[in-house]
Amino acid sequence: MTDSQELDELRLETLKEALHRETMAEVRAIFLEAHQYDQAQMYQLLTPEERMILYRFLSPKELAEMFEIIEEDEKDVKSYLNEMDDRYVSLMLTEMFADNAVDLLKEMDVKEVRKYLRLMSAEDRATIQRLYYYGEDTAGSLMTPELIAIQSHQTVKSALTLIKELAHDAETIYYIYVVDEGQHLEGVLSLRDAIMSNDDTMVYDIMVDHVVTVDVNDDQMTAARKVQDYDFIALPVVDEENRIVGIITVDDVMDVLQEEASSEYSGLAAVDVESGAETTNPFEAAVKRLPWLITLLFLGMGTSSLISRYENLIAKASILSVFVTLITGTAGNAGTQSLAVAVRRLSGDDMDNDHFISIMLRELLTGLLTGLATGLTITLVVGIWQNNFMLGAIIGAAMLAAITVATLAGSFIPQLMEKIGVDPAVASGPFISTLSDLTSVLIYFSIASYFIASFLDK
Repeated sequence: MTDSQELDELRLETLKEALHRETMAEVRAIFLEAHQYDQAQMYQLLTPEERMILYRFLSPKELAEMFEIIEEDEKDVKSYLNEMDDRYVSLMLTEMFADNAVDLLKEMDVKEVRKYLRLMSAEDRATIQRLYYYGEDTAGSLMTPELIAIQSHQTVKSALTLIKELAHDAETIYYIYVVDEGQHLEGVLSLRDAIMSNDDTMVYDIMVDHVVTVDVNDDQMTAARKVQDYDFIALPVVDEENRIVGIITVDDVMDVLQEEASSEYSGLAAVDVESGAETTNPFEAAVKRLPWLITLLFLGMGTSSLISRYENLIAKASILSVFVTLITGTAGNAGTQSLAVAVRRLSGDDMDNDHFISIMLRELLTGLLTGLATGLTITLVVGIWQNNFMLGAIIGAAMLAAITVATLAGSFIPQLMEKIGVDPAVASGPFISTLSDLTSVLIYFSIASYFIASFLDK
């Protein structure tokens, strides 16, 4: 056990003892002196009875700062809110950044949402409702309205005074947005530039006129890519009239990118890793996995049926059966590699027709080169091992063709799905592997039949 772990356990035990004694000053000192992440970890390890005491000793604002962290990680956050007094929850939500409060509300039933909204002030309720009703996975649902906006005809001195007044409620102060009286975005100013400028300098003289923005109805990934590409700390969100309505911060973007990576992995594994097998009982986990497994079972039966059609060929040259799994396995691996590259590429690029064609040509060449190298290798290995270079040539040719086809399929299928509006992650690794088995068996025995009919039967 590390010193840090020992310290955390000691702090938790001390907090529990203080809660049992109900000594308010001691509880507040132990809890509030800890980092917010450590507060969240201790909070989740308390019993419901201990948490009820904690609610009496902490203000909604103090608890809100901790829930900014908990809401991202804790699947049972709804049960925590149900422990609290309704007005306490409502006040806590208004103390949180609006986007994080909305994330919590979206985990609740509509009836509960309405209950908490009714207890808020009209201004807070309107702010949260605007975010709550933006479409799922849009920039609007990801943004926060807590930003600092100034006007271009101000001096730097007056702007800094305003920044100091507004900083407490803003999610980030590193970018200051310049707007006109109608809140139309005119420019952006970094806090660094403002601090380094003379007090009497006008804002319009030092602001950046060309501002990279994202539309409120754009997809979250569009916003995430812009933050990633431009290395921003925050990205302004505008409506159709170029009025600034919020900002998307880098920490929100990290969550989106993590979800996207999890989605891609889910596709490659043909299982929903976001819901997590560890969060469900075995029956629920089995129900979630069965649809893919049954689908792949029927596709696999196609491979078995195909093999049965070549029983006469296998009876004539039984050695061919030894290399079936070698061909199918290698082709499946090549297809999965191509699939992983394609899905990764699609998560970062918008593709046009020319791009699509160039990618397919590149994958074709890649498949041919890898297939040729692998085919030549297995030709030599089988030829020496079996003392039969004709058999080696059959295996090698089949390997070349199977890898080329699998590589093309692994790249083509997710791109096709993207173009027709289907999530490319559906083109999962198991699906590509099973499809590769089917095509590889067909290729292998077709080539073997041709060789045997053309050379061995003469």
